[in-house]
Amino acid sequence: MARIKTAIFISGGGSNMASLIEAAKAPDYPADIVLVVANNPDAGGIAKAQAAGITTQIIDHRDHNNRESFDAALTKAAIAAECELICLAGFMRLLTDGFIKHWHNRLLNIHPALLPSFKGLNTHARALDAGVKFHGCTVHLVRTEMDTGPILIQAAVPVLANDTPESLAARVLTQEHLIYPRALAWVAGSTIPVTDDSLATLNQQAKSELCLINPPL
Repeated sequence: MARIKTAIFISGGGSNMASLIEAAKAPDYPADIVLVVANNPDAGGIAKAQAAGITTQIIDHRDHNNRESFDAALTKAAIAAECELICLAGFMRLLTDGFIKHWHNRLLNIHPALLPSFKGLNTHARALDAGVKFHGCTVHLVRTEMDTGPILIQAAVPVLANDTPESLAARVLTQEHLIYPRALAWVAGSTIPVTDDSLATLNQQAKSELCLINPPL
């Protein structure tokens, strides 16, 4: 099986990156992580990627006069590594329309909320302020509008009465590490064909009566 060469872009500690690298160690996993790029020279994920034997590169956005120049450097690095897919994993930079269109349907992102709710930052505090009973995370294909695009997979966790933004974030992060490798495998393995901005239905065996209720009945 030909594995799809994949890059991961990070800005920080790279916990989601690490979950993708770990999943890709399986010989039957359809994606091969060949490059990790950080825009922050102090990103802790760089050392983790190097320890895993992954090629790394620092492309500091502060070294570029504009977003277009920075994004062109990102594309150049990904193409040089022969990447066909890119995963954003805590990559804290807004990408230009040109970059997103160049990587159309080949650019994945994980967001710490159940999109389309709570786009942007500080999602856990905002979820608590809103009084929602479920919160979670979403892996989606990237489009030019921030935190939009076809949703590949979501995971929900109950919001507990004593939750803080930190405790809620920790439970959501556990689910992020589970669903991002699954979503990448689906895209790399062409399990979910994409037509324009819609996804083909995944062949699922979920029970129609399955539901989540919080607080439980």
